[in-house]
Amino acid sequence: MLKLSERLLTISEFINEKAMVCDIGTDHGFLAIHLIESGKTDKVIAADIAKKPLENARKNIEKSGISGIELRLSNGFSAINPGEIDTAVIAGMGGEVIAEIIKCGKKVAARKDFNLILQPTTSPEALRKFLYQNGYEIISEKAVFENSKLYSVMKVCFKGVSNPQTEGFYFIGKVNPKTESGYKYIKKQLERNRKCMESLENIPKKQKEFLYYKKVFTEIEEVLNGV
Repeated sequence: MLKLSERLLTISEFINEKAMVCDIGTDHGFLAIHLIESGKTDKVIAADIAKKPLENARKNIEKSGISGIELRLSNGFSAINPGEIDTAVIAGMGGEVIAEIIKCGKKVAARKDFNLILQPTTSPEALRKFLYQNGYEIISEKAVFENSKLYSVMKVCFKGVSNPQTEGFYFIGKVNPKTESGYKYIKKQLERNRKCMESLENIPKKQKEFLYYKKVFTEIEEVLNGV
């Protein structure tokens, strides 16, 4: 059986048994292969915006000898029909890119029986802010430490009601500070805001931005102090 990275394994764990899955931006197809091999689901649509990644995925699928994976050329959800899937994985992209994919694919993703498994590589705060301002909610979230990098994997559902959160929340989400990876993830967000705050502190024209980062820093610090 294909051995997944810690990041992809965490994504797999967030997917419900027998879910109808689309892996958007499938790249090498490893997640799709694992979902079939492990028996978690019987069918996966492995989608990508470019032909080359799909060709790489096809070779890996053929090598694995499994069936049940459909390769599809698709810009986000553009080639996906609402009734085909109940779960979409969007991983390994910037938070703003993921937000745009969800926004453009609302006919598929904005359903209360639909699950999104998201893993932003950058700007997680922009993604969380988009989600909560557009009727989505993070159901569960986990930090993953892999290859000297920290990632967050989140399971998201559509609730249909905008529910804005604090700015500090957008930086750390529902990551558990009591786990080793969770503590490191939140600490990283704290240091990001510390650097921004300190760089702006003595610039008169940037006091609004300074106060923003100071407020976020204080909120995140309170979370860590409560561990």
